[in-house]
Amino acid sequence: MNSRPDFKIVQPSGIIDSLRGTQFREEVSKLIVAGAKIILVDFQDVTFMDSSGLGALVLALKTVRASGAKIYICAINEQVKMLFELTSMDKVFQIFPNRNEFMNQFDSIALTNSD
Repeated sequence: MNSRPDFKIVQPSGIIDSLRGTQFREEVSKLIVAGAKIILVDFQDVTFMDSSGLGALVLALKTVRASGAKIYICAINEQVKMLFELTSMDKVFQIFPNRNEFMNQFDSIALTNSD
């Protein structure tokens, strides 16, 4: 599923707070440095995200955009969905229901990313 070297999946788990958010940002930065052009953040195992976790996600987005890469999100739970809607982050990030839905659209995503 992850056969392209420029496509990476990040799968945080548990509670995304300031500590875990910092770790998440560092992981995304390392992937960008390693040449990732498309990053999927799979929230399947995330139970809760607070505002500092959301801030870390926004900083990761800035890092990704600055490198010319793209970041996508999938499998958010109701709490994270509510946080995204309250902060309008659901308009900033392209969110997929699950990893399979993302992979179904991967070819067209990869094509638009290569422009």
